[in-house]
Amino acid sequence: MYQFSYAEIMADDVADSKDRERQVLDKAITMLQAAMRNGRESREAVEALFFTRRVWIAFIDDLRSPENQLPLSVRADLISIGIWVLKEAERIRVRKSDNFKGIADIVTIIRDGLK
Repeated sequence: MYQFSYAEIMADDVADSKDRERQVLDKAITMLQAAMRNGRESREAVEALFFTRRVWIAFIDDLRSPENQLPLSVRADLISIGIWVLKEAERIRVRKSDNFKGIADIVTIIRDGLK
């Protein structure tokens, strides 16, 4: 019987976690692109903003956690990005912006950084 080392299990867990994060960000990007096509008054826009907000609130909560193993400076930078995403989503919601592309571009950059 093959026995996994603790390091192998932890490496797999981190890889699985990053894969899940990429999948969630992919979904947010797809939803934001649909919102761009259909306009900020569309159902797709409402759903994209709601989903994207939930994702970034969860990310920020995780980044604030003392158990998060990312370097503090990286965590701070990602929290700042998350706050910008949340503010921009709110500006779209209250019809002061239609910058779905800006949010999608930032989310894409973050997703692509999850290697």
